[in-house]
Parts: sequence; structure tokens; C-alpha cells
Amino acid sequence: MVRIVSKQPRKQRKARYNAPNHTRGRFLSAALSPELRGKYNSRRTRVVKGDTVKVLRGDFAGDEGVVDAVDMKACRLVVHGVMVTKADGTEVPRPVDPSNVQITKLNLKDKLREERLGGGA
Repeated sequence: MVRIVSKQPRKQRKARYNAPNHTRGRFLSAALSPELRGKYNSRRTRVVKGDTVKVLRGDFAGDEGVVDAVDMKACRLVVHGVMVTKADGTEVPRPVDPSNVQITKLNLKDKLREERLGGGA
């Protein structure tokens, strides 16, 4: 776990940028919808490919889509349907920060993830 002791913003940023992959998962967690919150008795969980999320902030607020990719290095999500148009007319995906989305449907193909969530213990 990245233990940030300093109050200095530069040291906090450095700790995030240099964090090992096994701790970057903490930065990729997003809030659960109220229905899922009640069901799983948890506020946040890590976002994985296949989850359905709703964008809460930014130009795409209100848009809902499936997570197509999770960028561990940049700590960003690629959500299906969240696209920007480049100057030449081509559309490219717009990465979204996990703190700006809410998970509305979980991808429970991974049985270990389902066990970890608990199912409302």
C-alpha cells in the first residue's frame, strides 16, 4: 500500500506516479449505485472491464456505458460511448477518471470478485 505521510502535494503526486501495480488498484475504485450499496453493504469497489458505469462529472455527465478498458498506468477508464471528435473527424475514446463515475452494474464473471463483495452479508 502506498503510505503517504507527507502533506506536500509534490510528494503525494510522486507517490501516486511511482506506485507499484498492486497498489494502483486502490486508485481505480469507484462508488457503487445506491441499489448496489444496499445489496453488497459497501460504498466503493474497484472497477473492472465489463462493469456498467454512469459518468457523474464532466462533459459526458449522465452517460452510461460498459467499461471497455482500464488503464492501470494512467488510472483512467475507457467507457463505451464516451468519445470525442478530433479535428480530422475521427472519434477517439475519452478516458474518464474513476472518481467521476458510479458503478450501476457489476461484472460478476469472476467468482472471486463475487465472494469478495459478499452479496450483502
